[in-house]
Amino acid sequence: MRIAVFNTKDYDRRFLEAANRDAGHSLTFFEPRLDRSTAILAQGHDAICIFVNDDASAEVLEALKRLGISAVALRCAGYNNVDLRAAERLGIDVVRVPAYSPEAVAEFTVALLLALERRIPRAWSRVRDHNFALDGLIGRNIAGRTVGVIGTGRIGALVARAFRAGFGCRVLASDLVEDRALVDIGVDYVPRERLIAQADIITLHCPLTPETHHLIDAASLKTAKQGVVIVNTSRGGLIDTDALIAGLKRGRIAGVALDVYEQEADLFFEDLSGEIVQDDVFQRLLTFPNVLVTGHQAFLTEEALTAIAETTLRNVSDLEAGGTVPNRVTTSVLV
Repeated sequence: MRIAVFNTKDYDRRFLEAANRDAGHSLTFFEPRLDRSTAILAQGHDAICIFVNDDASAEVLEALKRLGISAVALRCAGYNNVDLRAAERLGIDVVRVPAYSPEAVAEFTVALLLALERRIPRAWSRVRDHNFALDGLIGRNIAGRTVGVIGTGRIGALVARAFRAGFGCRVLASDLVEDRALVDIGVDYVPRERLIAQADIITLHCPLTPETHHLIDAASLKTAKQGVVIVNTSRGGLIDTDALIAGLKRGRIAGVALDVYEQEADLFFEDLSGEIVQDDVFQRLLTFPNVLVTGHQAFLTEEALTAIAETTLRNVSDLEAGGTVPNRVTTSVLV
C-alpha cells in the first residue's frame, strides 16, 4: 500500500524504513501532525499512519475518505484520538499496535518513581554546579510501602510484579479482569476506591476511555492517603491536572511523576526551548519541586520502536491481504 506517515521524527523514519525492507509498502513521511488542515497531504495514498497526538476526528476522517484513504494505522496502542464510529460509518479500517515492548514502559515507570523519590534530578543538577551538599536530598525507600496499580494489562502486570517481587511491596491492583499469575505472587485485587484510599503510591496503566477519564480527580484525591505519590505513564487524561495541582498545594500529594499530560498535544514531541509556552496549567505544574515531568518517552527504546514499526506495517499488510486482521480496532471496544 501507499502509506502517508504523519507526525514523523527521525527515529520514526529510521525504524519504519528498516521494517519496510521486508513489508514492501510505499512510505511517504510528513513532519506535520494530522489534522483538518494537513489531511490533504494524504492525497494519492491508500492509508495513513498516525501517532497518539494526531487528530483522526470525524471531520478529518471524512476528508481522508474523500481522498481515497481506506485505512488508519496507529503506531501506538491507544486509539482515543480516532473517532471509531465515524471510521466504521465511512468504511475506513483502523488498526493499532496493542503491545510493542511493555517492558519499556514498565521499566520507565519504576525509573520515574525512583528518580522522584530519591531526588535524582535535583542531585544531578547540583553536582553539575559542583555542589555536593546533601541537604534537601533525603528520599524514601520503596520497599515496604503499599503500591496501587490501576490497570494490570501487559504493562501494569510487569509493574505490579516489579514492586511485589522486586521491592517486596504490598501491591494492590484494580482491573476488570484479575491476572491469576499476579494473585499467585501475593498481589491483592481490590475495588479502585479502596486502592486509592490505601495506597502510598498510585501508578496508572489503564487506557483512556469515558469511564477512566479523570479517574484521579478532586473527589478521589479527598479519599487518598495523606502524602500519596502518583505516577502516570499511560494517558494524560486519566488525571484532572487542576485537581492534581490543588492536591500538591494542600500537601495531600507528596510527589508526582508524569510522562503524559492531558493537554500534551500542543507541547510534547516538539522542541519549544526557544518559545514561551502558553499553557499556564502546565507551567504551574513545573513550579513544584516534588513534580517530575518527562515528555512521553516511556516507550522510547530501540526494542519498542522496532516492534512498533514491524507491527504497524504488518497490520497494513494484513488489511491488504484481506484475511484475518488481529489488530483491527472496531466500535466493539466502545461498548
